[in-house]
Amino acid sequence: MKIIWCIVLLALVPALGWSQAKIGQMVPKVELSGDAGGRLDGTPWSSSELKGKVHVFFYADPDEKDLNNHVGEALRAEKFDRSKYASIAVVNMAATWLPNFAIEGALEDKQKEFPNTLYLKDMDKHFVNKWGIADDTSDVLAFAPDGKLIFHVDGKLSDADVKKLIQVIKKNLP
Repeated sequence: MKIIWCIVLLALVPALGWSQAKIGQMVPKVELSGDAGGRLDGTPWSSSELKGKVHVFFYADPDEKDLNNHVGEALRAEKFDRSKYASIAVVNMAATWLPNFAIEGALEDKQKEFPNTLYLKDMDKHFVNKWGIADDTSDVLAFAPDGKLIFHVDGKLSDADVKKLIQVIKKNLP
């Protein structure tokens, strides 16, 4: 019986919001390649690349792709030095009923529109499972140049959240 309760509790951990992504700590390594996803050109990507700059990381369900557009607009308005700042947009491909070819076409258009942002595909909810971030929504995270998590909000960011994100970025720029 104890084993059954342990299994139930482990299944509830993500639902209760007990995230593995903790402010001030490194997140577990995630690698996207092959059938697991990666860059739009098919090359692999690893979270170990989240070093050397402040990285803002958008993780979105395609059905919620516009939820945090205001965050991207606010960050663009800041005109951060791209030698010290980078942005990454990851699409949670497993969170939608939309066909992959339709999402991939939209991503290619976005990559052309925003060439300074790295676009990635997560085919199997790797970030949800390894970092414990929210599924079926839009998540915004930021990482310091040493790779430690410095900001994390699930869902739509408020104006106060956006201001805090910008302050955190400025404080951590190398």
